[in-house]
Amino acid sequence: MNTTQTAPRDLPRVLGTSHATAIVVGTLIGSGIFLVPHEMMIATGSSGLVYLAWIAGGLLSLFGAMTYAELSAIMPYTGGEYVYLRRAYGDLTAFLYMWTWFAVAKPASIASVTMGLARTLAIFHSLAWLDYTAFRLPFPVSWGQIFAIAMAWFITGLNYLGIKKAGDFQLIFTWLKVILILAIAGFCFAAVGHWSNFRTIYMHAHGGFSGFMIALIAALWAYDGWNDLTMVSGEVRNPERNLPIALIAGLGIVGVLYMATNAAIQYILPAAQIAASPRPAVAALGAVTGPWGAALVSAAMALSIFVALNGTIMSGARVPFAAARDGLFFRGMGHIHPRFQSPSTSLIVQALLTTGLLLAVGRFQQLFELAIFSEWLFYMITSTTIFYYRRKQPAAKTYRAWGYPVVPALFIVAAAVLLYYSYIENLKNSIIGTVVILLGIPFYLFFRRNAHAG
Repeated sequence: MNTTQTAPRDLPRVLGTSHATAIVVGTLIGSGIFLVPHEMMIATGSSGLVYLAWIAGGLLSLFGAMTYAELSAIMPYTGGEYVYLRRAYGDLTAFLYMWTWFAVAKPASIASVTMGLARTLAIFHSLAWLDYTAFRLPFPVSWGQIFAIAMAWFITGLNYLGIKKAGDFQLIFTWLKVILILAIAGFCFAAVGHWSNFRTIYMHAHGGFSGFMIALIAALWAYDGWNDLTMVSGEVRNPERNLPIALIAGLGIVGVLYMATNAAIQYILPAAQIAASPRPAVAALGAVTGPWGAALVSAAMALSIFVALNGTIMSGARVPFAAARDGLFFRGMGHIHPRFQSPSTSLIVQALLTTGLLLAVGRFQQLFELAIFSEWLFYMITSTTIFYYRRKQPAAKTYRAWGYPVVPALFIVAAAVLLYYSYIENLKNSIIGTVVILLGIPFYLFFRRNAHAG
């Protein structure tokens, strides 16, 4: 009997609405909600402006998600933004997006998330059974780096074993962390707090329009990641219906959780204490319950980061995979495992790049900052494609973005303003980010020449 397995032509559609929503919620909620209230309070100095930044960031992200929901319903294929850009603006624009994602954005993001997980778990070092500080490694790599690399490969291995397994993991642990976040907010509101805290101010805030923009950027960073679902569009069942529902509902769930958590923190702590605490959620619950409450928040942070890592690794491997299937990248990157039906080669290469960045820890943070600039640049460019597709397919029966053309236009303008602001504030990284993107041009010419030769 011939038992030889052959690779399938496409990745299987095995994810339902609940899986897709969990990818949005689980990827968005990382460590941001536990950390950025500190930065936002330092930037603005008042609860009112902090909430205004949360609301503005949530609405802008919703406008972007609604725009992407229409694009994903029209083109529910693996690769997301890469697919939209290629069909609207051609191979070069799509390749530069893929190049930036593959070479910088995703490996740096994964490295940052795994090191964040290692730092979050540092609170448990005092426990004897986790006290590994007494051991010395025979080479110049920290235990934190080893742990981060191990986590990157563990989640990569889970995704290697199949999208359904990774999707089920995302679903179960996303709702577990939602329960933990609601519990943290509940403990705070059940305690004796002070509604008057919402009227307190931090006197030494940055202030002004620039301070508000700093807070808005922090909020947008906390909301970042809603686009990751579009990269696995080719694996979602009934995508014309399920993708828009998951994008919009998922972002709505995250917005409610963020506002509730921020309110819980401010109910316990006045503005000055929030500004003084690097981890306000830990300080708030610690003030209410003592050390075990701080440990609970740290556990919730660790779980949030862990689940976000799964969504990040899952989505990141799909972009070079899609480019390879189109003949715009190394052909092997488009390989589908014959048994597990996963983009196995792309996952492994992504993990290798991440490992390289983690071994060079201390340098990848700059790459991550470059990636943020590149991400918002491509958010803006990708969102403009909705106007192209509306002209090309005016009678499409799929989901249509509410408020067109105003909603997409507002998101595009907001992205442009943020890019301008970040360019002025961080000129060096912005220039380097532009150079990194342009370095993809010679690679594009190489692959185009090889494709024509073949």
